[in-house]
Amino acid sequence: MLRTKLSSTNPPRVFRVLRVLGVSISTSTVSPTTPASPPHNHLLPRHNPVVLGGIGSLQAKDVVLSFKQWFKSPQNILLMDQIFRILSDLPPDDADAALGRLRLPLSERFVLDVLAHGSDVLSCLKFFDWAGRQPGFHHTRATFHATFKILARAKLMSLMLDFLQNYTELRYVHRVRFYDTLVMGYAVAGKPEIALQLFAKMRFQGLDLDSFAYHVLLNALVEENCFDAFRVVVEQIRMRGLDNEITHSIIVKNFCKQGQLDEAKAFVEQLVESGRVGLSGGHMVGLIVDALCKRKRFGEAGRLVEDFRVWIRDLVRAGRLDGALEFLHSKKESEGYVPEVCGYNILICRLLRENRLEEVLDLLMEMREGQILPDKVTMNAVLCFFCKAGMVDVALELYNSRAEFGLSPNSMAYNYLINTLCGDGSTDEAYHVLKHSLEQGYFPGKKTFSILADALCQEGKLDKMKELVLVALDRNIMPSASTYDKFILALCKARRVDDGYLIQGELNKINKVASKNTYFNMIRGFNILNRADIAARLLIELQEKGHTPTRSLFRAVICRLCDMDNAEKQFLKLLELQLSHQEPNCQVYNFFIDGAGHAKKPELAREVFEMMVRSGIVPNLSSDILMLQSYLKNERISDALNFFSDLQKRRKVGRKLCNTMVVGLCKANKVDIALEILKEIREKGVTPSLECYEELVKVLCTNKRYDVVVNLIDDLERVGRHVSSFIGNVLLLHSLKTPELFETWVHAKDAHNEISSPNLILGQLIGEFSGCIGVNQDFNYLEEVMQQCFPLDLYTYNMLLRRLTRSDMDLALELFNRICQKGYEPNRWTYDILVHGLFKHGRTSEANKWVEEMFCKGFEPTEATKLLI
Repeated sequence: MLRTKLSSTNPPRVFRVLRVLGVSISTSTVSPTTPASPPHNHLLPRHNPVVLGGIGSLQAKDVVLSFKQWFKSPQNILLMDQIFRILSDLPPDDADAALGRLRLPLSERFVLDVLAHGSDVLSCLKFFDWAGRQPGFHHTRATFHATFKILARAKLMSLMLDFLQNYTELRYVHRVRFYDTLVMGYAVAGKPEIALQLFAKMRFQGLDLDSFAYHVLLNALVEENCFDAFRVVVEQIRMRGLDNEITHSIIVKNFCKQGQLDEAKAFVEQLVESGRVGLSGGHMVGLIVDALCKRKRFGEAGRLVEDFRVWIRDLVRAGRLDGALEFLHSKKESEGYVPEVCGYNILICRLLRENRLEEVLDLLMEMREGQILPDKVTMNAVLCFFCKAGMVDVALELYNSRAEFGLSPNSMAYNYLINTLCGDGSTDEAYHVLKHSLEQGYFPGKKTFSILADALCQEGKLDKMKELVLVALDRNIMPSASTYDKFILALCKARRVDDGYLIQGELNKINKVASKNTYFNMIRGFNILNRADIAARLLIELQEKGHTPTRSLFRAVICRLCDMDNAEKQFLKLLELQLSHQEPNCQVYNFFIDGAGHAKKPELAREVFEMMVRSGIVPNLSSDILMLQSYLKNERISDALNFFSDLQKRRKVGRKLCNTMVVGLCKANKVDIALEILKEIREKGVTPSLECYEELVKVLCTNKRYDVVVNLIDDLERVGRHVSSFIGNVLLLHSLKTPELFETWVHAKDAHNEISSPNLILGQLIGEFSGCIGVNQDFNYLEEVMQQCFPLDLYTYNMLLRRLTRSDMDLALELFNRICQKGYEPNRWTYDILVHGLFKHGRTSEANKWVEEMFCKGFEPTEATKLLI
C-alpha cells in the first residue's frame, strides 16, 4: 500500500477518481471518520504521501497500471523508439539494413512524426538521410523544414550551413524544388540576407516560391528584424493571392516585435469584422496578449481576453491562473468547450509550480474522462505530480516502465525524481536515475546534483560519486564548487586522497579552477598521509590558480616536509619554488621562518632569516618575533637571548617583543630570566602586556614561589592593570590546593603594612578558598566578592563549585543550576567536580545518575573520580 489513509472529505469525488482509474472499490472502503488531509506545499518522503481525493490509498500497482494504460496512445511510439535505438547503437551499414527490415511506411507524415519524436540531433539527421535514399520516397519541403528547425533548436547553425552548401551533391536534390529548399534553409539558419539573394536570383530566372516557402521566409525576416524586406515580401504574397491565416499571424507578430501593439489590435479587429478569422482561432490575439503582459499592461490584456476569448495559454502566461481555470470550467458548462492537450499542459504545469496538487489531479481526471491523449509534456507533469505528492513509489514505477509508453523524461522530471528519492533515503535509485539522465543528455540542476552528492558523501558511496563527477567533467559540465568541496573532503576523510587528486586533475584539464577550500582539503589530506611532497606541489598550484594560502597551511606543509628524509633539501626546494612564483617579501620569508620554528628546525628558520637580509629585505617586527619564538619553542635559550640582545641594538624594543620573550621563557620554565627581562623593560618605561603577568603567575605558582607572585600582583596594580580572570582562577586553584599562598600573602602584606591595599579583598577571597578564614556558605556572597576582584568565567564557577562540594553538596547542586541559568554550558570539569563531591559525601545513587548524564553529554570522569565509582 502507499501507506496513507483514504480521504473522505468529498466521497463522490473519491469514487470518480477510482472509476476513472479503473479500480473497483466497495463503499465500505471509505471511512466517514477519516479526517481531511490538506494539500502540502513541499516534497514529502515516501512514508507520508499527500492524500489526494483517495488516490493515495490505492495500491501503487493499480495507480501505475491505470496511468500506463492512459499513456499508451495509438501512436507508433515503440516503433519510433526502435528506430532511434538502431540509429544510435549500430554502425551505418548495419543500421541501414536493420531499418530496411522494419518495412517502415515511409510518407511525409510518418517522417515528420519520427523527426518530432527524436531527441538526439545526430540520429534525426541519420534518419533524414536514410529516408531520402529509399526508393519510392522523396523528401518534401516540409521534411526539409523540420530538419532545419531541429538544427536551429540545437543551435547547430554551422552544421546547417554546411548542409546547405553541400546540398547539390545529395542524391535527392532534384526531387524537391531546389531554390525553395535553399531559401527556407538559409532563412531558418538566421541568414535572411542570403535567402533574399537566392529569392532575387529565382525571380530573375522566372521562378517563384510556393506558399510554404514564402511564409518560412516571411517569419525569418520578422525574427531577424528585417522589417523593410518584410513589407516587400508581404506585398509579393498578397499579389499572388497566397495570404492566409499564417500570413496574418506573422503580420501580427511583426507589429508586436516593433512594439506597435495598437496597430496589431486594429489589424486583428479588422480581420474579425470581415469574417476572415474566427474567435476560436485566438493565436494572433495570444501574440498581442503576450506582448502586452511583457510590457506590464495587464488591464488591456484582460480586456482583450474577454473580447476575443483568448486561449488558456495566454491567460496563464498573463499570470491569471485562477481566471484560466474559471474560464475553462465556464466554457465547458456553457459551450461544451474542451481545450487541446496543450492547454491542459500549460495549466497543469503552472498549478504544479504553485503546489496546487488537488487541482492538478482534477485536471488529469478530466483529461482521462474526456479521452484526451497525453503527450510527452503531460507524462512528465504526471511524474512531477507524484513526486510532489510524496507518492514516489508510483513515480519510480512509471519511470522504470517508460519504454512501454514512450516516456522521455525532461530535465524538470529528472530533477523532481532525484530530489524526492534523495529525500526518501533511496540514494541508490536516485543515482541510477541521474546516470540515465546523463546518458540522455540531461544534466540536473546544480541544486539537484548537490543534494545527491551530499547524500552519496554522507552514506560513504564515494565510488558512485566519483563516477558521476568524472562523467560530468567529461561532458564539460561543472558542478558547483561546494559539491567538489564536499566530495573531496569526504575522499580525504576516507583516506582516499589520490582519488581527490584525480578529480582535481580533471578540473585542470578543462581549465576549471578548483575552489580554495578544495585545495586546502587536498593539502591537509596528503599531510595526514605524510605525503608532504604532493602537499607542497598543491600549495604552489593553489597560488598559481589565484588563491592565497594562510600561514597555518604553510606551517602544516613545512612541518611535514621536515619530517621527510633530506628535510633541509625539501624545505629549501619549496622556498625556492615559492620565491620563483612570487616577488620576495617579508610575508613569504615569515611563513617559512614560522614553519621551520614549529617543525623544530630553528637553524633552518635562522637560515631563512639571513637569506632575507642578504636579499636586501629588512626584517619587520613579525620576522623578529617569529625568529624569537623559533628559538624559545625549541628551548634554544642562549640563542634567543643573543638574538634579543642584537634586536635591542638595531630597533627599539617594544611591548610585543618583550611579551614574546617573557612568555616564551615562562613556557620553557626559565622564570628567573623572564623576571629579569620584565624588570629591564619596566626600567625602560615599557608597560608589559597582561599576558606576561599571566604566564609568570602561572609558572611561579606551579613552582610554589608565592612570595614572587604577591610582588607581581602588586606590580600589576602599579602599572595600572587589573587582575584578569586567568590570574584570579590560578590563585583560587592554588588556594584550594594549599594554604601556603594565603600565608605568604598575609606575611607580605604585614611586612609592608599594606592593610588598606585594593588587593585586600582578593587576599580575603584566597583565605576563604584555602580554608584559613571561615567560609560564608552563601554562594551569592562569594560570587559578589569574586566579581569585585576580577571578571568571572566558567572556570571561576568551577572553582567555587569545588569549594562548596567540600562542605555542603546541596549548595553545590544549587550553584550548578545557577551556572546553567546564567547561560554557561557545563563542561567536563563541572560535572566531574559535582560527581566527585557526591561520592565523597556518600550520596552514591545521586552520583550515579549524574555519571549517566555526564556520559550522555560525551564527557568521561577523571581518573581520580573513577576510583570512587
